[in-house]
Amino acid sequence: MRLDRRDFVKGAAMAAASAAAGSEPVMAQALREGSGKIRWDKAPCRFCGTGCHVQVGVEDGKVVAIAGDEAADVNKGLLCVKGYNVGGILYGEDRLTTPLLRKNGRLVPIGWDEALDVVAERITADPAGFAIYGSGQWTIPEGYACQKFIKGGLSNNHIDPNARLCMASAVTGFLATYGVDEPASCYEDLDECDVLILWGNNMAEAHPVLFSRVLDRKHAGGDVRIIDIATRRTRTSDFADEYVEFRPHTDQLILNGIAHILLADGTWDREFVEAHCSFRKNTDPISLFGEAMSFEDYRAAMATFTPESVSEASGVSVEQLRMLAGLFAERELKITSTWCMGVNQHTRGTAVNTMIHAVHLLSGHFGAPGDGPSSLTGQPSACGTVREVGTLAHALPGGRIIANEAHRRSAEQLWNLPEGRINPKPGYHTVAMWNKFCTSTEDGGDVSTIWVQVTNPGQSLPNLEELFFAKAKQPDKFLIVSDVYPTATTELADLVLPSAMWVEKNGIFGNSERRTQQWFKQVEPPGEARDDVWQVIAVAHRLFEAGLEGMRDKDGRFLFEVLDAEGDAVPVWEWERYYDVNVDRALFEEYRAFTRMKHSDLAPYDEYVERRGMRWPVVQDENGEWHETQWRFAEGLDPYVEKDAGVQFYHSTTKDDRAQIWFHPYTPPPESPDGDYPFWLCTGRVLEHWHTSTMTGRVPGLRAAMPGGFVEMNRHDASDQGIQNGDRVVVRSRRGQVELPVWLGGRGEPPRGSVFVPFFDENELINRVTLEATCPVSKQPDFKKCAVQVQKPEVQ
Repeated sequence: MRLDRRDFVKGAAMAAASAAAGSEPVMAQALREGSGKIRWDKAPCRFCGTGCHVQVGVEDGKVVAIAGDEAADVNKGLLCVKGYNVGGILYGEDRLTTPLLRKNGRLVPIGWDEALDVVAERITADPAGFAIYGSGQWTIPEGYACQKFIKGGLSNNHIDPNARLCMASAVTGFLATYGVDEPASCYEDLDECDVLILWGNNMAEAHPVLFSRVLDRKHAGGDVRIIDIATRRTRTSDFADEYVEFRPHTDQLILNGIAHILLADGTWDREFVEAHCSFRKNTDPISLFGEAMSFEDYRAAMATFTPESVSEASGVSVEQLRMLAGLFAERELKITSTWCMGVNQHTRGTAVNTMIHAVHLLSGHFGAPGDGPSSLTGQPSACGTVREVGTLAHALPGGRIIANEAHRRSAEQLWNLPEGRINPKPGYHTVAMWNKFCTSTEDGGDVSTIWVQVTNPGQSLPNLEELFFAKAKQPDKFLIVSDVYPTATTELADLVLPSAMWVEKNGIFGNSERRTQQWFKQVEPPGEARDDVWQVIAVAHRLFEAGLEGMRDKDGRFLFEVLDAEGDAVPVWEWERYYDVNVDRALFEEYRAFTRMKHSDLAPYDEYVERRGMRWPVVQDENGEWHETQWRFAEGLDPYVEKDAGVQFYHSTTKDDRAQIWFHPYTPPPESPDGDYPFWLCTGRVLEHWHTSTMTGRVPGLRAAMPGGFVEMNRHDASDQGIQNGDRVVVRSRRGQVELPVWLGGRGEPPRGSVFVPFFDENELINRVTLEATCPVSKQPDFKKCAVQVQKPEVQ
């Protein structure tokens, strides 16, 4: 049967969404009937980093219909099952609608004035020990407000996002290679490439609309070859022309093996490398930018990674290794590589990221549409809010870093702060932040309060027993949570603040292809739920009134002063006045000034209102028109590349317009299966749910289609232990355990000695089991590899 792009996406959507009322068919019917009462407006989807655009239908103050936006280049009118159901996430029966404060062990309702006073009092008591833990789901103004509040106001730098758990290694990989973050390419690569290589990237479930672009070409007779390189068979593997299965953690060897063959066979692109590249290796201890090495030393270092030795260690056949190297050897082919969590959530995540870039650079597959490496992100604004706004413990907006004095001075000038206000010491990254929070003050736990916004660390952190649930043993620690529904995190919260969600507020996201996307508020939030930006500004003004010097700029004005069209200050900290002006617009225009240093230029806010986003750098021509950039670093495509340069890496770490080709030796994982814990555990996502299912779990159709977690197991391993499909088993590591049903012959097929468990189930938290070991550079944990045992529960 012929399966085209629309059949793939809509078939997947219908299979899950038709399970209950309020799902895609109902919303589609509302669109077809064209009710005159329905008002339509644009918004990016609330879920993954693809950045699909939807049309939101509102009637009588409620979202009643969702349709794919046919005017959007990203998705061209298509959505996945989650996207068709995105309107339903607003209307779960257990929405948080009033602030809650823990008193005598119970969360009880309080008013906003008391809630804001509680937050301000915690900050005043210990400003150096106050931290914000945010998200790649923050809008750009939300993240920018928190960034300015912590670094420009409290001067302690303790802000980090959940994106540390998902894309930090991609950031360090881009920085180490090109000197600047984010992909040089865009989604049109999927339309142009001859070969698509997926490095541990189950695109069919995690980014289905993007995968459908390739399938659409393939089934329309286009000549595109899909190669899936993974540790288990998935839905993506079913559509691939080649499936290359490797042993966990040996992707380092495969990439070095490809480079070895290119060098040994003389099929590397000498002209491109000599013109545009230098070589790099690790320092001791490991550092982001390493040290220079010669080409001769690079060749010598690669000599030991022969096809035979790599095959023996990785499980990939010599023939498959030579096939991969042979593709890179063909200059006329256009090769796109994509990756996501399989590469990033890795104790050598930075290394593997740089090695994918290295293979493309060594072979000259860079600088043309369809020909280059491109990471994907999992959250809707992990790029726009985390990477670009810089809401990381070591970063400042626009590619600046805390450790660089000139960058601190630049930020202070743009924020109109006195010199020295920004602390030169980076804050705690995610794992360190939660470790300090869950450690007693007497034992060095110097984070006393964490304010969590737009994320659920009580389910998503690794090694939850140590990094989250240990908080219960620290009575002096205080947890504030701004969220829309009760979660594993709110269970331990001392203060819960109800938040507005998606189209209940204005917003701006930045997706995986550098596309900045704006939307307006379309419905009211329920009860007393309020915007996250307002919450931050209201707390800041409480501190300003109390005389905290950090809430004033160097002229004595409030740090978040917002002016109306007449130039008068508007008291936006008062909820009744917050929407008198567009606060998002004011914050975005302030933030824009930061974006020019690293050539990530943004257009004025109003330019985004009528468009389905623009990809930066966005530059203005002599006629005043604003133009986006699809591909970077290539002459004729990137406005900042000089004439006759061809390819120009203008933010090169070596200041000579050269990208870095890295060598990394193989480094073993911190934990491997053994006699006591004989299985590899890998975690990940499923099509129907997003992250911890806080939103998708409230949509009846999605919940019915995938009601709970499971253990994907090799049928031979199961047979050896007398385990049958549907049997409940205990998955146990050295850190914790969960009990789940086994799914044999489901969507995926792990090899022997390996199991897979998705992390969406809020009743059985697989991250009680996972390992908190991180990449030494990015500090991103490895959720893809730890050692477990799988057994039937003991009979009581």
